[in-house]
Amino acid sequence: MPSMASAASAQPCEVIRVADDLAAQTDSYFLKTKAIVGHFGDRSASYAVFMRRPVICAPRFAVEFLKRIAAARREKFEIELSRPEGTWVGAGDPILHVTGSLFHLVDLETVLLQQLGPACVAAYNAYAMCADLPRVAFLAMDARHCAGAEMAAMMAYAAAVGSAVAQREAGAVGFVGCAADASAHFFGQERGRGTMPHALVGYAGSTVRAAEMFREVFPDEPLTVLIDYFGQELSDALTVSQRFPALASGGGLALRIDTPGSRYCEGLDPTRSYEVLEQHAPHAIRGYRTEEELRHLVGTGVSAAAIWLLRRTLDEAGFPAVKIVASSGFGPAKCRMLAAANAPIDVIGTGSYLPELWSETYATADIIAYDDVPMVKAGREFLLRKR
Repeated sequence: MPSMASAASAQPCEVIRVADDLAAQTDSYFLKTKAIVGHFGDRSASYAVFMRRPVICAPRFAVEFLKRIAAARREKFEIELSRPEGTWVGAGDPILHVTGSLFHLVDLETVLLQQLGPACVAAYNAYAMCADLPRVAFLAMDARHCAGAEMAAMMAYAAAVGSAVAQREAGAVGFVGCAADASAHFFGQERGRGTMPHALVGYAGSTVRAAEMFREVFPDEPLTVLIDYFGQELSDALTVSQRFPALASGGGLALRIDTPGSRYCEGLDPTRSYEVLEQHAPHAIRGYRTEEELRHLVGTGVSAAAIWLLRRTLDEAGFPAVKIVASSGFGPAKCRMLAAANAPIDVIGTGSYLPELWSETYATADIIAYDDVPMVKAGREFLLRKR
């Protein structure tokens, strides 16, 4: 069995910390059990921690939490990973086993499970997206959707784990960075990446002026320009490319399309969207498609048709080296459809690898042995170790 060292060998998760008041964050019945064990006498206990759905193993936050608590309490926990970081784990298959003093373990379950489940599901989602679009670079832009700094670090870590699996198994480019400095180290970077939000375009008063302002203040950085603020994606794409011809021809200019789902990209409507895909990716719309799949292919927002139309518009105007960055709702399902349409995307900015169904992130822990004697609640016998 792999040991905990395999998951902790990389850079520690800096945001994780021993809670100032762990008891306040812990379910009360665990605290009462701790008091009872303290009164009647301690025993050794072995926990198995598992999930109810297939995931990719992303245990580093959980392991770091256990190690920090053990150090703070001057205790020794035997932590054994059943699967190394970045490997597949089936539903009900233990991810890790923890053995130690029941008195010092029983009050950790609440926070321990919080550190494991969401990361494993997010890693699974990140893998699926990267594997479906192996030639596309991904940028993690989830920080503003997270519930605080600890979750943001956990999700960045998960994206890095899932990306590494896709790189290994599918030869994918994967996630190349994130938007915030605090979590950039998970992707081997020192700083977050990004050019401009819609706020800058509105402030500047025009898409071109926003690009000029950015270029003046950050002359040595690659330029990625938002083109959907005024609902003129194609027109502004050409205007910006014409304004920066050297960047456009040299590959230093990218255009980010983030059209909201409330409207179609400039130049598209339902009929026109079908026409664009019929010309560039007819296989994508022939045969049965669900309503959700059709929305990603020919619907409003950043659809496959919108990407193809933008690419064709740039190419026909003599700007084949200008890159396309796509964002807005890029989760596993949307990436799967964009892959089916062979959409010509260079980079995807996404926060939609975050778990959509939070109930799927619930990890569970059960004691499977007391003082090395196997014992588990009825119905969880599958967790017992095979002798």
